[in-house]
Amino acid sequence: MDQVTSKKKALANARAELAASIATTVKAVTDNYTNSRELNNKEQVETRFEQLNREVVEQKLSGVRTICEKLVRTSEGNYKTYVALELSAEDLVAAYNERLSKDDQLKIDYDYEKFKDTFNKEMDKMGSH
Repeated sequence: MDQVTSKKKALANARAELAASIATTVKAVTDNYTNSRELNNKEQVETRFEQLNREVVEQKLSGVRTICEKLVRTSEGNYKTYVALELSAEDLVAAYNERLSKDDQLKIDYDYEKFKDTFNKEMDKMGSH
């Protein structure tokens, strides 16, 4: 019923959808990318890599831009807000590169080009649906 509340709800919903979409894509990249290695019968990389995923996604969501916004008034007199958000995939991959390169344990197994290739393939799949 309120114009400001309509916009806030639209932005909150759009950010939540974007975050969920990124998390799903990044999880797929992680599943396809992670090098499995054991140390003392314990697999360490997967847990650390998934934690890193959450950190990078949370960090990069602050770089989201609103690229389109439309406010309409319904016949009942309520407000409806439509919003489109954008997040650079290139910035997201660069953030991963930076974070992974700083982690001594992950740096040993990290191959930036392989990760970037896997990420781009997942993004292409997402775009074709």
